[in-house]
Amino acid sequence: MTDAVLVETKGAVRIVTLNRPERLNALNAEIQDGLRYAFDDIEADESVRAVLLTGAGRGFCAGADLNQSAGITRDLGDALEKQYNPLVRRMRALPKPIVSAINGVAAGAGVNLALAGDIIIAARSANFTQAFIRIGLVPDAGGTFFLPRLIGEARARGLAMLGETISAAQALEYGLVFRLFDDDVFATEALTIATNLAAKPTQALAAIKQAFDASATNTLDAQLNLERDLQRKMGTTPDFAEGVKAFIEKRPAQFKGKAA
Repeated sequence: MTDAVLVETKGAVRIVTLNRPERLNALNAEIQDGLRYAFDDIEADESVRAVLLTGAGRGFCAGADLNQSAGITRDLGDALEKQYNPLVRRMRALPKPIVSAINGVAAGAGVNLALAGDIIIAARSANFTQAFIRIGLVPDAGGTFFLPRLIGEARARGLAMLGETISAAQALEYGLVFRLFDDDVFATEALTIATNLAAKPTQALAAIKQAFDASATNTLDAQLNLERDLQRKMGTTPDFAEGVKAFIEKRPAQFKGKAA
């Protein structure tokens, strides 16, 4: 593990913090390695039922560390193939919910890394920039996939092509984030959401992730069939039995998150 990524466990929540505050948590090899190790552990640890991804200091993530690219001609596609793309894929496929907590500046791949999470929240002081066009690049790390689906093609094209910075309030209006919180309570509220998710039926949350991801390319018939198959599977889980029992007994359900 590297100090560039801090990992902490609170109950069933794994908190993953990008930790290069002096560089606004710009992505470098150390952060990439740290995230890989962190998600290795998250995937293997059944006691982890939700993930909270955030940044140290006044930024969430300023995107790729351009200091590493100054004066260097290199294959940027290779970096995506080996580092960014596997991370985005595993975040989307992770059978546990990820809360992306945007505590400050989010730019370039930093924005799109956050969008790979399931619930995206932001501090009111946060801002968002698809900064790629400023240096002659295209949005990556899933940006061209996530943006039009979240905010519509017109806004996605405008943000990508103009490279303008938008406020957290604009991001909420556009549908880029789920909810905003005041800065002084942001960390507490982010943990509350993650803790709430960790107490829910984990298998159902994983199935919801799977269903929404498939809906991007499925026909209606294919999606209806997927819903049928997922619901059939959910109906066999202990959490479904507990949920029904708790409903009948008029008490809060105590979900365990187990498949069987």
